[in-house]
Amino acid sequence: MPSRRPLRLAALALALSAFAGGALAEPTDKPLGVVELFTSQGCNSCPPADEFFAELAAKENIVALAYHVDYWDYLGWQDTLSRKENTERQYEYMRAFGSRSVYTPQAVINGRSHVNGASRKEVDGALARMERVGEGMRVGIKVSRTSDRVMIDAGDAVTGPADAHVVIVYFNPPQTIKIGKGENSGRSMTYWNAVSSIQTAGMWHGKAQRYELPMSEIAKKGGCAVLLQSVGKDGMPGPILGAAFIRKP
Repeated sequence: MPSRRPLRLAALALALSAFAGGALAEPTDKPLGVVELFTSQGCNSCPPADEFFAELAAKENIVALAYHVDYWDYLGWQDTLSRKENTERQYEYMRAFGSRSVYTPQAVINGRSHVNGASRKEVDGALARMERVGEGMRVGIKVSRTSDRVMIDAGDAVTGPADAHVVIVYFNPPQTIKIGKGENSGRSMTYWNAVSSIQTAGMWHGKAQRYELPMSEIAKKGGCAVLLQSVGKDGMPGPILGAAFIRKP
């Protein structure tokens, strides 16, 4: 059977090229969609999803974010990128979807549904279906910057929810981690866009509006994305209406 290693190396090289050159590209006004992967270094089902995610992270028309969770740490390896807040976000999605449990690798697509994060067919299929039926990115997000600030311009609502949170998601630069214990002991994995913190920068009420962030805050982070995400009356996350990467100068 042919080895998959050359394919994986090719995908990694493509992703590295995209990360290095990303600062030169203009942010996409309306990307195809948002993929939020919930994963763990201690989950033996996650490496295929992490490898596929590296390909998604290389695509300019997809905002791909990886949330490392901490509930598999008891298996013997503490995920070096996990955060309690990431686990909390996954549980919030669980309640929003009416699910009874969480799992990894889970990919949440556009804040609307979830699929197996290791299944290329399911992830690509969900993105294409949502784009086709009008559940993709409905609101344009444009990012510009000056020497000391970043401006985020959210457009007008066309259809759907007219209230949303402006969510800023910070993530780490790509990191290669050698896993020393647990179910993936001995593996070396490169992790992309691992979320390091999340903050709400403001509210959007269906009309075009500008939001500003200090450039100094953006410069401290490995990377940054903005999500325009509706929130239910119960405070649970809802559909993502718009998204963009905030590129560093």
